[in-house]
Amino acid sequence: MPQISLYIDEKTHNEIEARAKLSQVSISKFIATILKTHFAKDWPTGFPSTFGSIHDESFVRHDVQDWSLDAPRESL
Repeated sequence: MPQISLYIDEKTHNEIEARAKLSQVSISKFIATILKTHFAKDWPTGFPSTFGSIHDESFVRHDVQDWSLDAPRESL
Protein backbone atom coordinates (compact mmCIF):
# COMPACT_ATOMS: atom_id res chain seq x y z
CA MET A 1 0.00 0.00 0.00
CA PRO A 2 1.42 3.44 -0.89
CA GLN A 3 2.46 5.77 1.91
CA ILE A 4 2.77 9.54 2.14
CA SER A 5 4.45 11.85 4.62
CA LEU A 6 2.94 15.12 5.79
CA TYR A 7 4.69 18.03 7.43
CA ILE A 8 2.20 19.89 9.63
CA ASP A 9 2.41 22.18 12.62
CA GLU A 10 2.03 20.87 16.16
CA LYS A 11 -1.41 22.41 16.69
CA THR A 12 -2.81 20.68 13.59
CA HIS A 13 -1.21 17.38 14.57
CA ASN A 14 -2.74 17.59 18.04
CA GLU A 15 -6.18 18.28 16.56
CA ILE A 16 -5.89 15.34 14.14
CA GLU A 17 -4.68 13.08 16.92
CA ALA A 18 -7.56 14.09 19.20
CA ARG A 19 -10.19 13.59 16.50
CA ALA A 20 -8.77 10.22 15.49
CA LYS A 21 -8.83 9.12 19.12
CA LEU A 22 -12.42 10.34 19.47
CA SER A 23 -13.33 8.32 16.36
CA GLN A 24 -11.45 5.33 17.79
CA VAL A 25 -9.29 4.93 14.68
CA SER A 26 -5.62 5.42 13.90
CA ILE A 27 -4.39 8.76 12.61
CA SER A 28 -3.66 7.11 9.27
CA LYS A 29 -7.20 5.71 8.99
CA PHE A 30 -8.68 9.05 10.07
CA ILE A 31 -6.77 11.02 7.41
CA ALA A 32 -7.49 8.37 4.75
CA THR A 33 -11.23 8.64 5.48
CA ILE A 34 -11.13 12.42 5.18
CA LEU A 35 -9.29 12.21 1.85
CA LYS A 36 -11.66 9.56 0.47
CA THR A 37 -14.64 11.70 1.45
CA HIS A 38 -13.05 14.76 -0.15
CA PHE A 39 -12.49 12.98 -3.45
CA ALA A 40 -15.75 10.99 -3.49
CA LYS A 41 -17.93 11.54 -6.53
CA ASP A 42 -21.12 10.31 -4.87
CA TRP A 43 -23.85 12.47 -3.42
CA PRO A 44 -23.74 12.75 0.37
CA THR A 45 -25.87 10.31 2.36
CA GLY A 46 -29.44 11.58 2.61
CA PHE A 47 -29.05 14.09 -0.22
CA PRO A 48 -32.21 12.99 -2.10
CA SER A 49 -34.30 13.67 1.01
CA THR A 50 -33.32 17.35 0.84
CA PHE A 51 -35.38 17.81 -2.34
CA GLY A 52 -38.07 20.39 -1.69
CA SER A 53 -36.65 21.36 1.69
CA ILE A 54 -35.99 24.98 0.72
CA HIS A 55 -39.01 27.21 1.10
CA ASP A 56 -38.09 30.29 -0.87
CA GLU A 57 -40.25 31.94 -3.50
CA SER A 58 -37.19 32.63 -5.65
CA PHE A 59 -36.74 28.87 -6.21
CA VAL A 60 -39.27 28.14 -8.90
CA ARG A 61 -39.38 25.64 -11.71
CA HIS A 62 -39.82 27.17 -15.11
CA ASP A 63 -41.55 25.10 -17.75
CA VAL A 64 -39.63 25.00 -21.02
CA GLN A 65 -41.87 26.12 -23.85
CA ASP A 66 -39.41 25.77 -26.72
CA TRP A 67 -37.05 22.76 -26.55
CA SER A 68 -35.46 23.76 -29.87
CA LEU A 69 -33.29 26.20 -27.90
CA ASP A 70 -31.86 23.35 -25.82
CA ALA A 71 -28.31 22.18 -26.49
CA PRO A 72 -28.04 19.02 -28.61
CA ARG A 73 -27.46 15.96 -26.46
CA GLU A 74 -26.32 12.44 -27.13
CA SER A 75 -29.17 9.96 -26.99
CA LEU A 76 -28.71 7.30 -24.31
